[in-house]
Amino acid sequence: MKIYLKYGALISPLGNDIGSHFNALLHHESGIQLQKEEGFDGAALYLSKIPWLTENRYNTLLSKICDDLLVNVSTALLQSPKTAIILSTTKANMEEVDADSFASSRRIISEKFQNPNETIILSNACISGVLAINLAADYIQMGTFDEVVVIGIDVLNDFVINGFQSLRALSDEPCLPFDENRKGVSLGEACGAIVVSNKGGADFSVEYLGGASSNDANHISGPSRTGEGLVRVVNKTLDRSNSKKEEINYISAHGTATLFNDEMEAIGFNRLGLENVPINSFKGNFGHTLGAAGIVEVLMCMVSMEKNTLFKSVGFEKLGTTVPLTVLSENLDLDLHVVLKTASGFGGGNAALLMRKIG
Repeated sequence: MKIYLKYGALISPLGNDIGSHFNALLHHESGIQLQKEEGFDGAALYLSKIPWLTENRYNTLLSKICDDLLVNVSTALLQSPKTAIILSTTKANMEEVDADSFASSRRIISEKFQNPNETIILSNACISGVLAINLAADYIQMGTFDEVVVIGIDVLNDFVINGFQSLRALSDEPCLPFDENRKGVSLGEACGAIVVSNKGGADFSVEYLGGASSNDANHISGPSRTGEGLVRVVNKTLDRSNSKKEEINYISAHGTATLFNDEMEAIGFNRLGLENVPINSFKGNFGHTLGAAGIVEVLMCMVSMEKNTLFKSVGFEKLGTTVPLTVLSENLDLDLHVVLKTASGFGGGNAALLMRKIG
């Protein structure tokens, strides 16, 4: 059975639709800006914040993406018993953490879509988005559902910001993925949605070839020094999709801009023999959007495939890993065929998926 990925919706500091994001990335724009008095010590931090989000930030953003989906996707699809809704998030609504931080998500989605199925919540750190797409594809492959709408969302809050500060993982300038001067993460917020379906259509879509997940069991927050988990998950993805690594002509990496993550990925991709494949990170555009990252970045991969355009890895100038990588320092026109998307996260999680352009 063939499985397809279709555009749903996208909201970030760079815009409120797919087209505005294409234009922003084409011109190397970044949503990362200096924000005053954001840290636990009142420090100014470089964050990628949606400017119009004020009170009740999480619920407001989730409600807006649902409204956009009601416009972009048929009501019949959203309400069908053969359609599932999966929400990918790391922390959901932290304003309700004393009770149930996921409760408002279920309520909003139920009220907006009137879908008879209970919303599936997937929260597995920064690999949640890619993992959610893989789960959606599994449901379709098994015949449980015909379509799955996958929504990825996280917003900035004191818990997340202070947590990364306590790990000394935040950069004091906009993040520089894979660059020799990288200092750490720039956090961001966004919400994106993808429709995973067993049907093609007249509108642009890509074929989902396969995906997998793994855990390197290395450390609660630090990645494997050898890239073992990443190597295993990419190999498993290739096996499941009956693909060869030579078919891959672009990689969208996790690329958080921490010293350890970028080095781990570089080692892993070298072990896989993929060091000469063009690669970028979207963290310089969006910041690290946590549970939304996989969805947002797969949407941008789809844009790259539609437009045959690879986007510059914003913030990158000179390679700062001990082994080679072909990091994009400028936009590149390329006839894309097969794209690899990877994600790595706290707790040792790794996830990957392969997409192929149709036609």
